[in-house]
Amino acid sequence: MWLRREVSGCFHSSTVLNGFLIRLEGERRLRHTRSRMFTADSSGPSGRPEAPAEWQDLLRRPWSGLLLLVGGPDTGKTTLSRFLYDELNRLGIRTARLDGDPGQSTLGPPATMTVELPRGPAAEGARWLRWRRFVGAVSPRGHMLPLLVSGARLLGVALEAGAQVVVYDTSGLVDPAQGGTALKWAKIDLLEPRAVLALQRERELEALLGPLRRLAPDRLIELPVSSSVILRSIEVRRAHRAAQFGRYFRRAEERLLSWEHLAVFPASNFVRHSLVGLETADGFLVALGIVLDTDSSRRTLRVLTPARSLEAVRVIRVGRIWVDPWTFQDGKVS
Repeated sequence: MWLRREVSGCFHSSTVLNGFLIRLEGERRLRHTRSRMFTADSSGPSGRPEAPAEWQDLLRRPWSGLLLLVGGPDTGKTTLSRFLYDELNRLGIRTARLDGDPGQSTLGPPATMTVELPRGPAAEGARWLRWRRFVGAVSPRGHMLPLLVSGARLLGVALEAGAQVVVYDTSGLVDPAQGGTALKWAKIDLLEPRAVLALQRERELEALLGPLRRLAPDRLIELPVSSSVILRSIEVRRAHRAAQFGRYFRRAEERLLSWEHLAVFPASNFVRHSLVGLETADGFLVALGIVLDTDSSRRTLRVLTPARSLEAVRVIRVGRIWVDPWTFQDGKVS
């Protein structure tokens, strides 16, 4: 594991300890939340938690194409996406899961979107195919275009690779005043899902669902929010992101990268500890990096990254957040 140190050479062990404690607390709270997603007495014959009847009914439909999951924060979208992914694949329907929430990601580190598709039964190597895009932020607000483009690109690559169904777990931004409704409408208009699965606690989705009920009632499935879903505080969400970043960078090393012949977006204005995406020419992520320092005269960048090779990197995409390489807490680049 990389021995973290300040550029000047001084590093305090208490900072490392604090980082580990933050990550452990985030992981503990996340496990606790997941364990309560179904009630304790709802085990089926196999001993696994039994999903709600409305979820079981979804498995009886002849699905193909895109299933778009929408709902506010803490409504059970991710649990439903996992259920559909697991059960449809178990039924022999090759299904991909698209993690579209850069703030509370589950398939990859924060500030990214990932699609995962099981390999065929005869395939060798890893059990999954995964593609990832860098959004550059942990909130859709102010970054809706990268979210839309990444969703479309990831959906396309999954379908090209043989997915029969793609379950798209979207972010929890649904407030019309913050652009949530416009973002969800844009996804529906652009991606043309076979079905929209809506999880609504009260009336927070009515700006979206009202028109959908009139325009495409056959494509809208409204589902109740489980009473066992737990509302997570801002602190718990921050701890989850720190745990995800910590897990991603746990085997990272310092690498020196020249940007002399690379495309840099939006500009080579690197801020210390800012998060960057190291991408292929077609915009898929090779790895994330945390900027440690730069040398503008030599056009070089020293980054902390888990990438073992940088040969495929053709693009450096500069994010709008910084990540502390010791505690893995994040914040906005001012």
